[in-house]
Amino acid sequence: MDKKWLFLPQLAGGADLALLLARLVVGAFLIFGVWDNIVSTERMAEFEKFLGVKGFAMPHLMAPLSVWAQFLVGIAFVAGFATRWAGLVCAFNFMVALVMVDAPLGIRPAFPAAALVLFGLIFATIGAGRISLDSMLWRKAPS
Repeated sequence: MDKKWLFLPQLAGGADLALLLARLVVGAFLIFGVWDNIVSTERMAEFEKFLGVKGFAMPHLMAPLSVWAQFLVGIAFVAGFATRWAGLVCAFNFMVALVMVDAPLGIRPAFPAAALVLFGLIFATIGAGRISLDSMLWRKAPS
């Protein structure tokens, strides 16, 4: 009796679509999550103050750095451009957030940051998949 069905090999054909959907959802989440800080100096000032209270060095520099990193990573994920680099930046940014802010709050509050660390690592190691700018550019790159 053939036991291949136990491993559902027919689902492997949907890997690129699954990566695309994951990139779109995570990227849109990152963009949406920082948009208010980008368009509002008051919201950015609130974030700077929050980072200061949490013990971050130079919150006046760290706040915009984190906000713009998340925004650009979100765009990169949506487009599937420089996805491995964006994944590394995402993982690093949210590892810092996890250690400095979320971990002491417990598993439930820390889960979003932990998930973003993992998504960053997944995209950094697997890449964007075939439905991406990375794939289009890679195919056209000279060897």
